[in-house]
Amino acid sequence: MRIHIATDHAGLEFSTQLQHHLAAAGHEVVDHGPIEYDPVDDYPAFCIRAAQAVVRDQAAGIETLGVVFGGSGNGEQIAANKVVGVRAALAWSIATAELAREHNDANVIAIGARQHTFEEAASFIDRFIATPFSGEERHARRIAQLAAYEEDGALEPDPRATPGQPDVLDADDSSFDPEAG
Repeated sequence: MRIHIATDHAGLEFSTQLQHHLAAAGHEVVDHGPIEYDPVDDYPAFCIRAAQAVVRDQAAGIETLGVVFGGSGNGEQIAANKVVGVRAALAWSIATAELAREHNDANVIAIGARQHTFEEAASFIDRFIATPFSGEERHARRIAQLAAYEEDGALEPDPRATPGQPDVLDADDSSFDPEAG
């Protein structure tokens, strides 16, 4: 499988270890991260490029996933999710990595390189790569709803809406009163 990876300065050492780990497992690794340490570099350009490559490869029928990481993984996940077609999930355990693939068909995993040992993070990534999407109808339906919203802003009707209570997006004002708490 092709694995696109990206980081910033916070994950540079982790990146080198991860590239060796993934290559040893037989994966083709494409690095979109920095080539040298720069303590003020910015993760968006690296992570967005990795995410774009995942979407491009998947559209071409290439079996591929992405791994983005930094200090916490949060910003990297946000950056990757800006790319249409990416479903990036922040994983902090084996269970979250597995569920990201099994239930959400995530195609990018985000990891906090400063939050885990290399062995822990590598185990999350390995599980993510090894876990297939379940294909269950309920999960596929939810992913389709996300894709529809991403494509044209289509959103399922508000399940709380009733004839007397419209969809909150259609209401003229919010029912929340900050004075009342």
